[in-house]
Amino acid sequence: MEENELSIVQEDAVVQIAYNLTVSGEEIESDTLEYLHGYGNIIPGLETGLAGLKVGENRKVHVAAEDAYGEYDQDQVIEVSRSAFPADFEIRMGEPMRLRDAAGHIFQGVATAVSEDTVELDLNHPMAGKDLDFDVTVLGVRPATEEELQHGHLHYGCSSCGSDGDCSDGCCG
Repeated sequence: MEENELSIVQEDAVVQIAYNLTVSGEEIESDTLEYLHGYGNIIPGLETGLAGLKVGENRKVHVAAEDAYGEYDQDQVIEVSRSAFPADFEIRMGEPMRLRDAAGHIFQGVATAVSEDTVELDLNHPMAGKDLDFDVTVLGVRPATEEELQHGHLHYGCSSCGSDGDCSDGCCG
């Protein structure tokens, strides 16, 4: 990349941003984030809205639900037998819980109803069906490393790929 390109948000660049996220006028989150641009590491509507910004530039980006976490899907609300949960598992109504299915896949769900025999789980992302408003400032842009480009995401050690320190899947090399 040429020197002047390092100051512009573009594909194959690592971008650092500061952002405030509001939903329906309520601030939900304020943080910094670093991601690899052009690889789907952030929600599509935000990534598109940041393209071409320069370091130090600020932009308000409105992201419709379909370009964020998708529309709310009623089919993602399922009933699970209580016997599927370990006896000592605490089912917390209305709170996100990390769950593991029979195949070992980890996912998040929210218990929305509990009976003696079943648990109703909402598997939708908590922001599904919501339009998001970001106030974003670009803090920095750098060229991605060859390793980051090959893997399509940043590398900060094993935790960057979500492997909880187990790199046996080859994610971290």
